[in-house]
Amino acid sequence: MHDALLDNPIWSALTTTHARFAPGDDAVKRYPRDIGPFIAVARDTAILPPQALALAQPGEELNLVGHVPRLDAAWRTLHDESLLQMVHTGPVADACDAAGIVELGDAHAEAMLALTALVYPGYFRPRTRILGRYYGVLDRGQLAAMAGERMAVTGCTELSAVCTHPDYLGRGLAHRLVGHVVHAIRQRGLQPYLHVSSRNARAIRVYEASGFVVRRELPLRCVQRNG
Repeated sequence: MHDALLDNPIWSALTTTHARFAPGDDAVKRYPRDIGPFIAVARDTAILPPQALALAQPGEELNLVGHVPRLDAAWRTLHDESLLQMVHTGPVADACDAAGIVELGDAHAEAMLALTALVYPGYFRPRTRILGRYYGVLDRGQLAAMAGERMAVTGCTELSAVCTHPDYLGRGLAHRLVGHVVHAIRQRGLQPYLHVSSRNARAIRVYEASGFVVRRELPLRCVQRNG
């Protein structure tokens, strides 16, 4: 039911549920840079249009996911990667193990930025957390692990920022947090989905154990505005 939307997830988010966060026009849109490094065009757009220059600072790096248009001389490709897009098909539990899990808010903003910068540098920005709900496990004030919601399209919400501090690996925190976020999304009648590098075998195992299956493989291209 959501295939057409999920094939081009950034554009779909910025033209549906997250339209209020979308600077740009009918040809190209992006998330504000303090929310995320993502830009997108409609599926029938063959080349990144010149209007994109107004949305990026010289030297800024941005990511395209799903539909990857050609670039003109104003841009260059930094790298290409293969992502697995996974959707949750497991049973919807009546409840999940929420012991020790807290909802993260303004008081945790610095800790969230520090943890994501350690595990996934560059993707979590100062206002990323306003896109959805984020949850974490604290240990004596230390944010040991977190997970939350990011790109939302009609009917679907993306699970994202699944991070565990290196000192807390192997304790099952990511698995518990994934289950908690999935339950919260399902309770709202929405389909959870996510993106993970095809090379990240450890994370893929966690997601499969949490009821996710691969929907399809999508390209990710990191581009940079010249100048």
